[in-house]
Amino acid sequence: MLRNKTKKESDKGNGGDPWRLMEKGSGRTILNIFLLLVAAFLCSNFLEFSISKATLRVFLKSKPWNQWNPSSDQSKKLGGIQWKCTPTVNQTYSCPIPLISPAVTYESRKDDDDDHEKAGGSCPDYFKWIHEDLRPWKVTGITREMVERGAKSSADFRLVIVNGRAYIERYKTSFQTRDLFTWWGIVQLLRKYPGKLPDLDLIFNCADQPQIRSSDYQQPNASAPPPLFQYSGNASSLPIVFPDWSFWGWPELNIKPWEVLLKELKESNERTKWIDRQPYAFWKGNPFTSQSRKDLMKCNSTYTDKQDWKLRAYAQDWKSEILHGFKQSDLTKQCTHRYKIYVEGRSWSVSQKHALACDSVPLFVEPKFYDFVTRSLIPMYHYWPIKRNDDMCKSIKFAVDWGNIYKQEAQAIGRAASNFIQEELKMDYVYDYMLNLLKEYAKLLKYKPTIPERAFEHCSETMACPADGLVKKYMTDSMVKAPADTSPCTMPPPFDRPAMQAFLNQKDVTKMQVEAMGRTL
Repeated sequence: MLRNKTKKESDKGNGGDPWRLMEKGSGRTILNIFLLLVAAFLCSNFLEFSISKATLRVFLKSKPWNQWNPSSDQSKKLGGIQWKCTPTVNQTYSCPIPLISPAVTYESRKDDDDDHEKAGGSCPDYFKWIHEDLRPWKVTGITREMVERGAKSSADFRLVIVNGRAYIERYKTSFQTRDLFTWWGIVQLLRKYPGKLPDLDLIFNCADQPQIRSSDYQQPNASAPPPLFQYSGNASSLPIVFPDWSFWGWPELNIKPWEVLLKELKESNERTKWIDRQPYAFWKGNPFTSQSRKDLMKCNSTYTDKQDWKLRAYAQDWKSEILHGFKQSDLTKQCTHRYKIYVEGRSWSVSQKHALACDSVPLFVEPKFYDFVTRSLIPMYHYWPIKRNDDMCKSIKFAVDWGNIYKQEAQAIGRAASNFIQEELKMDYVYDYMLNLLKEYAKLLKYKPTIPERAFEHCSETMACPADGLVKKYMTDSMVKAPADTSPCTMPPPFDRPAMQAFLNQKDVTKMQVEAMGRTL
């Protein structure tokens, strides 16, 4: 049941409704806030460009970044569902009664659910990493003190689910709309699997870099690490890895929700067969976010006339893209080369799944970070490993030359990568991963979650009704229309430790073999 708050309680802090500031203010206040948000976005290090006042005016007037206009008392049709978007006197929206009554709790349903889930198929192997990510708390469990310690030091927001309803306390604003679309994904999970999630309490950080270092918790008397959810991790961190926000859309870069984009990428692959594509490696993006990307640009054919390293790399001009409708950043038009480069920016990048989806041979420049799925990718089956060091250019040229000679083998790698994306990373599995991860996480809690004082309830109505522009469109396009009519996939058992180590060792051996092949040239 939605808790009532006084006006004073509702106004304080950063933990409120994401649209609350816009809903309360006058038109001028709305515009001022919007200008500040846009300016912050355009001045961020991620895009790394300056913009004039004249350009900013054009940007504000252009679609779909129009100003939000509060709607009157009316029903809106979002994604084929009739919604009652009726704001209250202070221009807020409330959540309806859940599709499954809060009285029908997870505890009363779980035995039936377990029996029902046996009819579902097995989850993909990468679900095994759920057990590994939660391993640091298998013995100690997760206490309220651990969560609150992490909330103070590292979290952007706190999510509490009680009786099937989601409450969020926001500590600070994340970059762009990462937190907003992460919340949206969680709300859609509750729509897809109503009544299947237990009560839980978690903290989330939306930054690129992992926040919890494993070295800080390796001493004999060290406390247990905070259980912090993030989008990625590396060998020296302890994140609980969660699907990233772009699965539901990235409006700042015009990247569509994954279910829509995945279908369009498949159609693009069918239009241009591998053998008919340009026989070069392709990359396009922001080259200023890492040294590896800067080094990659030096391998470009336009950088030097001395050697063609078989790379065609392009710096993405986001200023121009925003002003001209993202015509040069359409991902469905970037599957035109036989090879596609993936290189990390500040850390892991959402572009990794796009590089895998093109039917092109993915060339991975020695990734140091992983997301929830890529730890299970196999070199020379799903991708070709490329060295980061001074031999990067030579390593890229060798991969391209090899593939252009052994065309069938190269096509097989590209096909295996795109098949993996199409079959094992479809949205049904993304939701099933979220569901299984959160259920396993909730089993570790040693206390009963309660709704924080500064938390607000979030649901599809409170988020989509006041939204506008691409935010509105992407929420509409990615909205779960109805509860799932099939059971979620069944979690695989944890890794057998020797088998997991053998798998990791074999990946290292394969990479060394490829490196040795390149040195023979």
